[in-house]
Amino acid sequence: MQFSSALLENAVNEFAKLPGIGKKTALRLVLHLLKQDTGEVTHFSDIIAKMRSEIKFCQRCFNVADGDICSICANSMRKQEIICVVETIRDVIAIESTQQFNGTYHVLGGVISPLDGIGPDQLNIESLANRIKKEQTQELIFALNPNIQGDTTIYYIQKKLQGLSCRITTIARGIAFGGELEYADEMTLARSLQNRLPVESYVNSR
Repeated sequence: MQFSSALLENAVNEFAKLPGIGKKTALRLVLHLLKQDTGEVTHFSDIIAKMRSEIKFCQRCFNVADGDICSICANSMRKQEIICVVETIRDVIAIESTQQFNGTYHVLGGVISPLDGIGPDQLNIESLANRIKKEQTQELIFALNPNIQGDTTIYYIQKKLQGLSCRITTIARGIAFGGELEYADEMTLARSLQNRLPVESYVNSR
């Protein structure tokens, strides 16, 4: 791909660094911005810069937030005694889009994966255990991707929480093993949440 402008080429190269964006798509985006008023492009870049510099992570659940606590944790209408454990922020967004869950979340920031060098200490697992003890959580719902890493993480956390009175469940497997929550359709994900199972039954069936 040849460019008559180094400025254009640099912009295309930066857009192409985004996931799922190839050079042709990056060029299309950059050329679109070139057609816009200077003020609109400046506003666009300001919004992105402000997001990156000012966004925070909830001190309670590790979801994205504008302040120290996210809007979900701060919502008194939500069932604060129920926690849905997810791998990433994308999973929070996927579950929220179903409008079928009215509890809170806890974002682990990944799953246990020895092959990738990710152990329990690198995830938000200890803070989850402390949160359950402190808040006297009634139910913990695992909504992790149905794969080996997800199952390993569920098993580890379940063992860590032994002795606590908290009910531990997992979403029903309407989602195929090896699939990912963020790509599941809203109806399948909603039914999986509604038909959740005791985690002991799920672990023992694996």
